[in-house]
Amino acid sequence: MNLETLVRIGALCLLLASAETLHGIGRTLLVTPRLGKERSIKLSAVTGTVLAFGICLLQVPSIGLRTSLAHLALGIGLALFMAAFDICIGRLLMRKQWHKIWPDFDPRTGNYLLYGLVCLCFIPLTVWGLRSN
Repeated sequence: MNLETLVRIGALCLLLASAETLHGIGRTLLVTPRLGKERSIKLSAVTGTVLAFGICLLQVPSIGLRTSLAHLALGIGLALFMAAFDICIGRLLMRKQWHKIWPDFDPRTGNYLLYGLVCLCFIPLTVWGLRSN
């Protein structure tokens, strides 16, 4: 993998993180007061996944990966980056304790973030499949 590919992947990570941060702020300010916290968190898993798909639809083809395995690896890398980003935001910016962060990843607590991350693993592969046909 060349330097240009790594830079494009890094830019995609930053773009996804920025979009998801703005998405979370929008949810908190606009949706939560109307729907309540529980329903807005569930809805945001869907809208966040759609947002990530749209960004990947525009950005993944320009990265230049050529195989399904490479696209799957990209998706897994994006999901790991986003999970780490979410943890860092929780710990460093929001000053959450660890016992308050882990429920964000547990669907049994009503938070569907984990499902969104699993979907993110397969989004670049799906984009590649759509674009190659």
